[in-house]
Amino acid sequence: MISLQNVVKLFGNTKAVNDISFEVDQSENVVLLGTSGCGKTTTLRMINRLTETTSGSIRIGGKNIQEVSPEELRRNIGYVLQHNGLFPHYTIAENIAIVPELLKWSRQKIAARIEELIEQLSLSKEYLSLYPRQLSGGQQQRVGLARALAADPPVLLMDEPFGALDAITRESITKEFLNLEVLKNKTIVMVTHDIREAFTLGDKILLMHNGKIVQAGKAVDFLFRPANKFVEDFFSAQRMQLELNAVILKDIWMYLDGDNPITGGKKLLSPERNEGFDFSEIGDDKSLWDALDLLNLQKKKLLLVRNLRSGEIRYASYNSLFTALGALKQKVYE
Repeated sequence: MISLQNVVKLFGNTKAVNDISFEVDQSENVVLLGTSGCGKTTTLRMINRLTETTSGSIRIGGKNIQEVSPEELRRNIGYVLQHNGLFPHYTIAENIAIVPELLKWSRQKIAARIEELIEQLSLSKEYLSLYPRQLSGGQQQRVGLARALAADPPVLLMDEPFGALDAITRESITKEFLNLEVLKNKTIVMVTHDIREAFTLGDKILLMHNGKIVQAGKAVDFLFRPANKFVEDFFSAQRMQLELNAVILKDIWMYLDGDNPITGGKKLLSPERNEGFDFSEIGDDKSLWDALDLLNLQKKKLLLVRNLRSGEIRYASYNSLFTALGALKQKVYE
């Protein structure tokens, strides 16, 4: 869907982006991660020609973006900014309608699209007549996302979209983001410096340093198969928490117990048929962190872990989850 080949961006004699190449598949969410000044935002801005490349090529849908006018290109690309970029003198409805009006949609079509978006993004119709300053930070960010999606673009670029929010709101919106129907089938490139955010949202992560991509892959690749010392050091401060978030229960499935340790081997089929035993059920698509959080939140001694493909059941406790993580790490490092 999106292809960057040998892209370079010079600012004077400084290579802000230094010969990078990567692909973004259709409906994939790729996260550009790295410290300030590493070139990730410049890379994002080159995709919609807010910043022009010095050399190299960028293609979207197989077509070189240099063959399309910037205006036409941007009408097919949604763009979400850290500080939402809403026009303060426009109402919420007017902000969302900007691109559809440029595309000369009918009033009826624009109104229907706005109504659809605010419903999917959990915004009240009462907000439509208000101005951005009258909404909370989280609500403004949702409006910014609605505006970027108003014309239903196939590509969405997001530059630190949750960076201006407080930690609690940011975590809440990040979780909601994964389940938004309006984002299904969108091809997304996102910039962040937040490692947990990248691990949570990225199908693929590109770690940048000094204008280069130093490693690309999934979260577990960076933790268990770092490409070099820089990658290892970049994640070291948050390593344990990152491991718990990155490891999915199906990654440690083989190390979980098939016999119920509480019932003496007697298998349980579902929480509804627990026969007096205290446990909760979780799917193997959830993270190790989710499993530990469920054990703690519900004060359970045992989790029933269900393989969502086969329906098979295994069991996990605090101790067995950490034992399984240790076994996985030992296997990776062998």
